[in-house]
Parts: sequence; C-alpha cells; structure tokens
Amino acid sequence: MGDQKLAQLALTFLPRIGDISLKSLISYCGSPENIFATSKGKLEKVPGIGSHASKSILNNKQAFIKAEKALNYCYKNSIKLLFYTDKQYPSYLKQLADSPSIIYLKGNIMPENRRYISIVGTRNASKEGKQNVASIIKELAPYNPIIISGLAYGIDIEAHKEALANNLTTYGIMATGIETVYPAIHTKIADKMLVSGGLLTEYAPNTKIDPSKFPARNRIIAGLSEATLVVEAGKKGGALITAYLARDYDREVFAIPGNLKNKNAVGCNNIIKNNIAQLVSSGKDIAFYLGWETTNETSSIKPVELNKEDYSSEEWIILQLLGDAEVHIDEISWKSQIQIGKLASILLSLEFKNTIIALPGKKYSLK
Repeated sequence: MGDQKLAQLALTFLPRIGDISLKSLISYCGSPENIFATSKGKLEKVPGIGSHASKSILNNKQAFIKAEKALNYCYKNSIKLLFYTDKQYPSYLKQLADSPSIIYLKGNIMPENRRYISIVGTRNASKEGKQNVASIIKELAPYNPIIISGLAYGIDIEAHKEALANNLTTYGIMATGIETVYPAIHTKIADKMLVSGGLLTEYAPNTKIDPSKFPARNRIIAGLSEATLVVEAGKKGGALITAYLARDYDREVFAIPGNLKNKNAVGCNNIIKNNIAQLVSSGKDIAFYLGWETTNETSSIKPVELNKEDYSSEEWIILQLLGDAEVHIDEISWKSQIQIGKLASILLSLEFKNTIIALPGKKYSLK
C-alpha cells in the first residue's frame, strides 16, 4: 500500500502532468507503478502526452522525494489520501474529467448514497444573507443533507456554522495544504467539523496560501454536490465561478434573488435572469426541485419486487446499481460502463416497464 500510494503521489508532483493527462496515463498503463516503468516511446503514444511530459515522467527523482515527504506527513497526522481510482474517492467528484487526481482528507470519509449540497456566496455577507443561510439550512435539516462550502468569510462560514447548529455533517474545501485553515480565525469551527465531517484539499501539505488556487478549489465545491446554492453574490467572484462550474457539470444551480439596489444581489439576479440558476426562496423549494423526501415520507413505500428473468442483462445491471438510492445518470453510466446515449434509451424502457422513476436533476431511483 505504501509503494502504491507513493507512486500515486509522485504522479501529482510531476511538472507538465495535469489531472486529465494523468488519468489518460492510468487508462493506458494500468497503474501508477506501470507508468514509471513504461518507455519514453510508449508514453508518447498516450493521448495528450508529448516528449516534454514523457521526459518529466522519466526524470522523476524530485517527484518521488516530494511524494515521500508528503506521505510521511499524512501518516503521522492521520490524513487520508484518496486517489481517484480508490473506492472511497467521492463518487460525485469522480464523474468529472478535471477532478483532482488525489485528495487529502482530514476527518471522515465522505459517505455514499447521501444528499450533498454546496452553499456559497459573497465574503461580505449581509445580515439578511446570513439569515437566509440559517433559514434554508434549518428547512433542509429534515432531509439530512451534507453541506459543502469553502470555509471563507461570509456565506461560506455561515453555511458551516448553521450545518453544525442543525446537527448536519459538513465538509470544508480548502485551497491550501491540509494543515492550513484559511482564514485562521475559522480554525475552531473547522475543528468542530471534523467530528462527523472533515476538511478536504487537492494540495500537498505545506502548500502556501496563493489566491490563484482558489478558482480551482471552486470546481471541487461544485463537483462534490448534486446542487449548488448561491445565497448572495456580487457582479463577480468565486461564488459565481462555482455556479457556472456546477452548470457545466450538469448539476442543479439555485440562487436567492435580491433587491435590485443591493450589490450583493447582482450576481444572483444575473444567473437567474440568464437561466444559469433556478430561483428559490426556501429550503423547501430546493427539496422540491431535487425530489428529496424525508425519512418519514419514504418509510411507508414498499420496494418493487424484481425478477431477473424479466429484464435484459444491461437493465438488470442498472437496477442493481440503483438499489435503494437516487443515482445521477452520469454515475449510472460510469459504474455500468454504458454510454449515455444508449443508457438514456434503456432508462426510458425501464420507466415504461414501471420499474424506475426519473427524478429532478437527472437522477433515477427504483419505483
């Protein structure tokens, strides 16, 4: 395990090798260890890998030195390392082509088959904006979602605080090394989040604070959840970047409208006007759009009894994947290895057979 993690980590320290290229290499070579044992000529045949990248892979001494240092730090400080091929790597994130190749996690592994929502907004949150966060999370609490945000001033930290106040699990996504909570004033809240949730970053330990890394961090916030809510946002900023990324990832985007004279409402009003986000004014609106039901609402529903003989082999694979969960079409495609175009036809057939139902947000479940 140590050698495997070392090779995985070393790949992330190679210059000229990004997340997309790294995944192409894994697909072509089979494992991180095999990549380092592959000849220059064969490496250059991998899509997206040219002569410069192949030289970087072969001249890997410094990458392994850095990887060993990071690995030792993680072992000593109980930091979990999740490579994108690991089973415990978050499934929502795994669906993205540009997802981080490896993530550093302090706290608890992110559970599967749970509802995840990202809540973001301006760092200069108004009193009304903070009240909206509190109200919406309180209304979402019966659905027991996991709250994702970025630990920043303003709306982000309010989302974490209110999640904790309502006994909800929450994760903070960082743009620094795992040991550096930024801003530092939020360290006590971050510590409380570790009880049931955690902190997550794609950056190695001792990575310094760098403003240029924050936009990249936003793709993780958008990618980890089935939906993103923008509470307050100015004309520009990280919250809007997150909203556009969520839209590009085919996730639901929600926004709370505001007074036309309020500069913190400009961004929300614009993404609603341009059909990037759906207008919501309550947690109940969000639950409705996402098709969420509370435990009490679902407890009386009797599951469908399935007979394998009634379905094709591909239909049966899909039914087994659904189980008792609500699963996004991208995740079904990834796990079943059925292309989206063909999968859509099979899902429609299963709907006609009255076996599954289509839910908001391109998700499906057994009827």
